[in-house]
Amino acid sequence: MDDYQAAFESRYAEGRPSFFAVTGPLPLTGRTDTVLAATPAMTVILKGYAESGENTLHAHTDEDHVFVVLQGEANFHGPHGELKTIGPLHGVMMPRGTFYRFRASPGQPLVMLRIGAAAVEGGNMFARIGIDGREMAGNSKENQHEEPVLSGEFFGPR
Repeated sequence: MDDYQAAFESRYAEGRPSFFAVTGPLPLTGRTDTVLAATPAMTVILKGYAESGENTLHAHTDEDHVFVVLQGEANFHGPHGELKTIGPLHGVMMPRGTFYRFRASPGQPLVMLRIGAAAVEGGNMFARIGIDGREMAGNSKENQHEEPVLSGEFFGPR
């Protein structure tokens, strides 16, 4: 979590534009999170997944966020058995408090652009809860987090 926070802070300069390329390493297993840009109220992350995903139903309590699929397919699941599969150049808006989980379809790595924005002033954009209402860290065993093994391949320009 501290490394993640440091990555966000290193990409923010008050009053100055932040240019970035949509590029990052692709995982052979697990997931990668490449911080592309950030302010105290907004984050832009390139997320790469092998045949995995955010595997436990959860909701972000203080953040609205969007996923846009750039490569592969994502199978989004809701708390009542809902399922929606989206492919390249399709997305989903997740208002704060929306419970979801997703998995990558087999075949090729799933690459998504994730844009998050503070929905609660002074809130914690990293805050998430499980379906039981208890706090759950994104990189936890409870969220079925798996340390990535990199494939040596990249999405986008290097």
